[in-house]
Amino acid sequence: MNHILDKFSLAGKVAIVTGATRGLGQGIAVGLAGAGADIVGVGTSNLDETKQKVEALGRRFVEIKANLISQEVIPQIVEETIKQFGKVDILVNNAGIIRREDAIDFTEENWDDVMNINLKTTFFLSQVVAKQFVAQGKGGKIINIASMLSFQGGIRVPSYTASKSAVMGITRAMANEWAAYNININAIAPGYMATDNTAALRGDSERNISILDRIPAGRWGTPEDLAGAAVFLASDAANYVNGFTLAVDGGWLAR
Repeated sequence: MNHILDKFSLAGKVAIVTGATRGLGQGIAVGLAGAGADIVGVGTSNLDETKQKVEALGRRFVEIKANLISQEVIPQIVEETIKQFGKVDILVNNAGIIRREDAIDFTEENWDDVMNINLKTTFFLSQVVAKQFVAQGKGGKIINIASMLSFQGGIRVPSYTASKSAVMGITRAMANEWAAYNININAIAPGYMATDNTAALRGDSERNISILDRIPAGRWGTPEDLAGAAVFLASDAANYVNGFTLAVDGGWLAR
């Protein structure tokens, strides 16, 4: 008899997680490993901590050092995954950066760097993985990491807002075209999370209080808070969920 929880199992699956060094990427990688997936972690710096956490759960971890500001590294990520595991089942496009500057003075470099990593690489890595899914003939799952700024304008982060609004858009666009291949593409929009990206906000006592006052849950989120949503969207339990952006925000958008 099939138990509903069996549909959430990722046993025997292989997941590529970008930006897996720490923070949200690490939390997602560990969550997927806890559900049974082996992990290919992509990052620019030391991935040892994530490796240890994944291996402590009895799963394999393969490290790929790559700077995703350029799309040149994309083919080797998929090639190395296939070499190590023979297949890929799940892609999590988590790598991202943020640049803060008044819109009136915002530089072209701060625009291009953010758009390249957050949007261009997300699309073209998804494209290469989708081609692999089609070749394998069994479909697959792609999870993009959106943001509260997929829904709102934000302050002093125009390129981040542009990139994350576009991530929500291309999640829909890719789902429209690739659902025919049994590929599910969805996004997670984290709320205000306690990570390196938000250290400046949390360090500003006035901003910190104004943010916490607006979160019904009354706390900043943690990387662990994303794990359940990631496991769900990566699993057979989400086979009929496509093109949707799921907020994991402690109720921020409901306020």
